[in-house]
Amino acid sequence: MLRNAGIEFQVQPAQVEEVASGPWAPRELCVINAKRKAMEVARMFPDRLVLGADTIVAFEGSIFGKPGDLREARGMLERLCGRTHEVLTGVCLIQKSRRKLCSFIESTRVKFRPRQDVDLEEYLRTVQPLDKAGGYAAQEDEGRLIEQVEGSMSNVIGLPVDRVLAALDRHF
Repeated sequence: MLRNAGIEFQVQPAQVEEVASGPWAPRELCVINAKRKAMEVARMFPDRLVLGADTIVAFEGSIFGKPGDLREARGMLERLCGRTHEVLTGVCLIQKSRRKLCSFIESTRVKFRPRQDVDLEEYLRTVQPLDKAGGYAAQEDEGRLIEQVEGSMSNVIGLPVDRVLAALDRHF
């Protein structure tokens, strides 16, 4: 998505464990994880602009991160079918040498099709759900699960590109 927006970048995974629970609300949790990731990489590359992001699915007070196995993914999808949930992405942009930091949260509401209209077994066979918050991949959905999106589709895919570009333009 960044490449399509004309941004050159290098991927450097952060070696930090994501915080999955605690006293934080879902909005706080995704920003905490984004900052932890960005700060870890910024320590290694202080002169570079670093982007850290973390996406979670919030539904009825529960946080759906990446499922541990296919059974957990199926359970998440079953709970989400026919309902609307919120996709939250925390983003942190940092350039340590210039002491610049900007962070924000993007929220998108996503409604899934009713359970009777979805073939979950086929979906789980054709989409890799274990590395996706909520166990689904919007970029591969093709209308199988997602009925309606209110907000940024790129956020649901994993990075709110328009907001990132605006933050880069404004702060860096």
